[in-house]
Amino acid sequence: MADLMLKLYIRATFTNRDDRGEGVVSAAIAVLIVAFLGVAVWAGFNSAVKTSSDRVNANVEKIGNAP
Repeated sequence: MADLMLKLYIRATFTNRDDRGEGVVSAAIAVLIVAFLGVAVWAGFNSAVKTSSDRVNANVEKIGNAP
């Protein structure tokens, strides 16, 4: 009986190997999604900083040219 249980365990454990790489694929997709989100956030941040910088420079010029 123990031999039969061992054989069934081995068969169940080692014959269902079709999804071995599934975790790697899921992780790669998650990394790509996070990378694209990072690029989008960086683009928005860079745009906001540039706009703020332009406004600050314009106000400084205005203050510097005041009579």
